[in-house]
Amino acid sequence: MMGKMKEMQTKLKDAQGNLVNVTATGEAGAGMVEAEVNGLKQLMRVKIDDSLVKVEDKEVLQDLVVAAVNKALEEVEIKAREELKKSTEGLLPNIPGMDFGNL
Repeated sequence: MMGKMKEMQTKLKDAQGNLVNVTATGEAGAGMVEAEVNGLKQLMRVKIDDSLVKVEDKEVLQDLVVAAVNKALEEVEIKAREELKKSTEGLLPNIPGMDFGNL
């Protein structure tokens, strides 16, 4: 049992380390603003359409960036959970009440 727990800890640590490779992209304004985040919830890239770079559009641009980043973070949360679930699948028996999906 202890060996199984140690194995699970190692696999979970490896899976968490791999979250840097899990990415998701969110977009806003019909694709005029895109944001890419990784599984560690870090913003990696922001892409802004040239047509938005005008002083009078600054407030709209800021709102679209926030919307795109939030969509990307929502998507990467789902992907990160799936990645952790795959990495720890079969390590522990299915015990009612024990849900590791929120790790």
